[in-house]
Amino acid sequence: MPRSSGGPTTDRVLDIIAAGVPDSFSGRVVVGFNWTAVEGPAAIGFAATPGRADGAATTADTGSYGGRPLSALAALTGSANPYERAIGIAASNAHWNADAPDLVDGDGLGGGPAGGRTVVIGRFPGLDAKLPGAVVLERHPGPGDLPADRAAEVIPGCARLVITASTLVNRTVDDLLALAGPETETTLVGPGVPLCPGLFRLGIRRLAGFVATDREGCLKAIMEGAGARAFRRFGRAVVRQSRD
Repeated sequence: MPRSSGGPTTDRVLDIIAAGVPDSFSGRVVVGFNWTAVEGPAAIGFAATPGRADGAATTADTGSYGGRPLSALAALTGSANPYERAIGIAASNAHWNADAPDLVDGDGLGGGPAGGRTVVIGRFPGLDAKLPGAVVLERHPGPGDLPADRAAEVIPGCARLVITASTLVNRTVDDLLALAGPETETTLVGPGVPLCPGLFRLGIRRLAGFVATDREGCLKAIMEGAGARAFRRFGRAVVRQSRD
């Protein structure tokens, strides 16, 4: 799917996922140590919880987000405060991440192109086994990783680009997508990925996200500070594939 030849419009991904979220009322809003969750009528949505070092701060509205219309919470994707932005992303996902017939089980990492360079934004457990030889870009690089500011050097010309959903919260996702070529197979990965078909218009090929099947289990785990591995047992890792 070709991309525009121009530079990215500010927050295109966040604008797309917030659009079309209905006015139906939200349930609980949980901001855990690692994950933020918003409960909607059809699903629970997730986003990585940002830290104070990222500029996140509670607001005068803290304690009153739950029960608002999902559309109002989704509008917080435009907030300059990462704390509210994560709530907005999770609220959008509470609409998009409902179970559906076109979702298939999987983590979105199999069946990629046979040759060429693979670039991964953000290291995750088991990466070396799943994508051996991948170039990994990290904001806080560990052994073998490259710093995130090398993205413009390594993404252009890559055959495969895997982007973790935390890039939505820190608002780097649009710039990363703009660096990929029209033939790059791009996948968004993680529990915070919006399973929003509108994102395919940006050249993304696969959305590898999460559907909660046990709401209480998910919310309790997140309230207790669980990481993704701990609450994944309360749902399904799923993939929505572009048809183009």
